Amino acid sequence: MIKGDRIFGSFMLVVALGYILSARGIETSFMSDPVGPRVFPYMVAGVVILCSLVMILRPDPDEEWPAGPMILQLGIALVALAAYAEAITPLGFLIPTAIVSGILSWQIGGNPTRSALTGLGLAVGLFVLFRVILGLGLRSLPAGWGF
Repeated sequence: MIKGDRIFGSFMLVVALGYILSARGIETSFMSDPVGPRVFPYMVAGVVILCSLVMILRPDPDEEWPAGPMILQLGIALVALAAYAEAITPLGFLIPTAIVSGILSWQIGGNPTRSALTGLGLAVGLFVLFRVILGLGLRSLPAGWGF
């Protein structure tokens, strides 16, 4: 992993620098807040740069890569998250979030019933956090369902 960590850290360092360059192109309006819209991308890039430097300068020792069933579990998680990204626009926030949260919870080691309840709880809790508390414009359910 020493070589792999350094390669990945170097790659992410380049990505973070590109992220900073693209954030510089964000135009600000005269009515923006005092901090401006560039600060969040700069903060994300700063954290990525810091983590990349740690990976380059202090890589982990060589470890065994996962094999067999773990690769299958990682593939299921990857497919679930990719499907979530595609499904959230047409299906709204609650349905895809509940399904994917339940799948990931089940993969961590929960039984199916508790995982389904965890998925539902996370979907509703995150919706309340994002929509009600933070005021984001999330659609709860598919268009035409009346919510």
